[in-house]
Parts: sequence; C-alpha cells; structure tokens
Amino acid sequence: MDERALVSAVADAADHALALWAGGQTRVKQWEKTPGQPVCEADLAVDAMLRERLSRIDPSAGWLSEETADTADRLSAPRIWVVDPIDGTRDYLRGRAGWAVSVALVEDGAVRIGILAAPARNELWLARAGGGATRNGRPLRAGDRTSLSGARVPADQLPRADADLTAVGKPNSIALRMAMVAADEADLVATVRWGNEWDIAAAALIAQEAGATVTDALGAGLRFNRPRPTAFGVLCTAPGIHDAAVERLAPRAREILG
Repeated sequence: MDERALVSAVADAADHALALWAGGQTRVKQWEKTPGQPVCEADLAVDAMLRERLSRIDPSAGWLSEETADTADRLSAPRIWVVDPIDGTRDYLRGRAGWAVSVALVEDGAVRIGILAAPARNELWLARAGGGATRNGRPLRAGDRTSLSGARVPADQLPRADADLTAVGKPNSIALRMAMVAADEADLVATVRWGNEWDIAAAALIAQEAGATVTDALGAGLRFNRPRPTAFGVLCTAPGIHDAAVERLAPRAREILG
C-alpha cells in the first residue's frame, strides 16, 4: 500500500470540501436524504473524488460509503474502503469546523489504516494497525484516567444521570469526538443507538492505536464489513475507565434494545 498516495488522496478530497465550504460560508446545495439526515453537494463531490482516487490505489478493494448505494459485492472483496466523505455534515452546513473526511481500509473485519482529514481545523489524523496513531505527525496517547466520575465527554449538555461527568467542546463529527479520546482531550465518547460503520471505522483505529478502548455500547468488540454494516452504539474511552463506562451504559443499551 502506497501510504503517501493514500494520504494525498484523502487530503486533496478534504481540501476540495474546504474550498466549497469557503471559510464557513458554504455555497453548496443541501437537502435531506431522510428526515433529520442532511446531505449536500459537497458530500457527493468528495465521495466521487475519493472513489476514483482510492480505486486507483487498491483496485481490488471493495467500497462502502455513506453516499454510495451499497452492494453485496463488497462482502467477497479481500479488502474494502469504508468512507464517510463528510462526517459532521451539520457542522459543515452551519459553517462550523467540526467536520472531517473519514477513510478506513478494512481487511478481514479489522481496520488496517484509518485517516481523518479535518482541514477547517488544520488536522490530519493517521493510524496503521500496529503502527501507532498521529495527529499532524505527532504521536497520540490516550489519557490515564481511572475514575469515571469527572471524565471529560464531548457534549453540548449532559443528562442528569451523568451529572458527575465533565462536558467539553463537541464537534458534530463523531469521528473527531473519538479522536479527541486518542489525543487525551476527552476521556469518554458513548452512543446508544444504531450507527453505521463509515461513521467510526477510521476513528476506531486511531483511538485504539493511541491506547484507547473501543467497543460497541455493550462492551463487545467491533467488526467491520458486515452484511448489515451497523453496530449498536460505540463506546470509546481511556482504557482505565472502560469497564466502569460499560457498567453504566450497558443497562441503558439493553433497555433500548428491549
């Protein structure tokens, strides 16, 4: 794998999204795919750009993207690109910087390479399985917190049941929120709803390579390129609080699952 070509492809696509974003005054058309699910011209343009460039880098790899119709062909591919052309579209459309281009290469159900490009924040996050994680070339290490109480959580507002946690700034992109755990800028990111592989694949590897623990909402390990490419929730934490976070979150997850 030509890592330089891969990083260049993702960075170029992110720069194209940034040019359309125009410093926060986006000029792109937007609509809703389904109620409450915004999409815009930039999502589609970046998706097409990435598919063309990544297919040249690894022609045998399959394709799974938020903005491309899914097909069963990917299930028999030796590797697969898992792509969210703009993760955090709401922030993108609001002129906020909390969005990123997310690209992961998956093989045998595991992420081998993960890249997040967040050009509005001047950030490029990169991880290779077994090779560590970096932001702008600097190594990342998750925090050493051992007490769940006081843990930093990217959130606009915390529920009353979690009043003992500490809210910190929240980008709309869940991938960037997970990356904050990798960078020791947050201790805990948790969701208790069905989510898509493209939202978390790249960030999961970045967080894990930085020493964080990443599972679904019930504490089970994540696998990618599944026939139904979803998981119930994500739990990304500093390693010392993961068990306590599962203990708190799992009952809520089971109640939702019924």
